[in-house]
Amino acid sequence: MDCRTNCAACCVIPSISSPIPGMPNGKPAFTPCIHLTEDYRCGIFNDPGRPRVCADFQAEELVCGKSRDEAIAILTQLMLDVTK
Repeated sequence: MDCRTNCAACCVIPSISSPIPGMPNGKPAFTPCIHLTEDYRCGIFNDPGRPRVCADFQAEELVCGKSRDEAIAILTQLMLDVTK
């Protein structure tokens, strides 16, 4: 599956513990990455400082669903399950 345009649920919902340029402590869950552009694209997609966890993420229907709303719902539930 290819990443869908105008989604970026993976740039908002999960926490990222790896340093991100401009976010040395990573990013908390449910917080947009500071590099997320207004059109829901990664502003540091080709930057070597982009966290490996971001670069290694592969879109899959199991996580991304069939729409941005589904992706947000799935990732939210996964994050809530992890924090229990």
